Amino acid sequence: MGAAEHRMNLEFAHVRQRSVHLAEPLSAEDCCAQSMPDASPVKWHLAHTTWFFETFILEPRESGFRPFHPAFRVLFNSYYNGVGAKHPRPRRGLLTRPALDEVLAYRADVDARIARLVAAAPHDAALAALVQLGLQHEQQHQELLLTDVKHLLAQNPLFPAYHDSPLAASADPAPMNWASFDGGLAEIGHDGRGFAFDNELPRHRQYVAPFALAARLVTNGEYLEFVEAGGYRDPELWLAEGWDQVCAGELRHPLYWVEEGGRRLEFTLHGLQDLDLARPVTHVSMFEADAYARWRGARLPTEAEWEFAARDVAIACGDLHPRAAGSGGLAQMFGECWQWTASSYAPYPGFAPAPGALGEYNGKFMVNQYVLRGSSCATPHGHARASYRNFFPAGARWQFTGIRLAK
Repeated sequence: MGAAEHRMNLEFAHVRQRSVHLAEPLSAEDCCAQSMPDASPVKWHLAHTTWFFETFILEPRESGFRPFHPAFRVLFNSYYNGVGAKHPRPRRGLLTRPALDEVLAYRADVDARIARLVAAAPHDAALAALVQLGLQHEQQHQELLLTDVKHLLAQNPLFPAYHDSPLAASADPAPMNWASFDGGLAEIGHDGRGFAFDNELPRHRQYVAPFALAARLVTNGEYLEFVEAGGYRDPELWLAEGWDQVCAGELRHPLYWVEEGGRRLEFTLHGLQDLDLARPVTHVSMFEADAYARWRGARLPTEAEWEFAARDVAIACGDLHPRAAGSGGLAQMFGECWQWTASSYAPYPGFAPAPGALGEYNGKFMVNQYVLRGSSCATPHGHARASYRNFFPAGARWQFTGIRLAK
């Protein structure tokens, strides 16, 4: 076995095992439930990521290919219209069959077959690229698994914890300082070193005017000031669609804030905790982030500004809930909260999606979405980079989304 094949096998085993590990604190009932149409059951995540390897690697490449189960092609297809029919997304939580044990058997079967395929073609660069894409795709679903589980558990009046250890109180945050940048003609997009999704390409030149970026994320305490000052009652601060959600009672405070007996609490993957004023505010929509920025006399950064500032920032990993900022430098760019930008999700100049069904991965979503940058406390190790373009509708709140101000 060559060194490259050995590394691929180790990475494949690590990523695939981590998905199963993330499900271990959960019951079979937890793994089957779906809390809203935008979320998916844990069991579905475990099956869909396996479906990806089976459909896009085994089916076209394995000699004498036979599916693990013919019905899985439809049940666990997410949005790939080029593959064929799909089970309706809002009804994934109704799939009590196959059972969790059968999904785990499905994973084991596909893993063994992928390993045999890689062993038989150790120098196949195209195969290696497809396996890497499948692993990156699975890491995305590992983050979704955690955020979907959090939303699910938050619907339970018992507020059960995913992880039993309590969160420690944080020290007071550093003052809100600003880092200034001269801007200029910048190279934006992936630089060709390591993996990138197609929406990070092609690398291109873009002029960035001089700007300043907040040295840390907005805290719960700072956002609480906005809430108590009537920020959710002032229409002048809000984009029209966001104000409609405020008027409909959908927006009153960040998603997982809870008031109980005069106390301000926050639901976390560690269960219900006292609201830590020093930690970053999270689970806010782009509408909330934009309204807060206006209230502070600032704005949200563009994605080009964010990437320009992040070029030389070390990448940090998260720990299931955003942590308070340390002192010095441009902090919390990675590993705490995805940061809303003012940039609509659109193709870079010269972007071309891949041919076939895999071309549906990113390109067809380049409408009615906003770009988020950085990574969150739920992002897997090794999955973050300065050029990464996450994207969600402006009203999305169930991801670990936070606020970094710009001027």
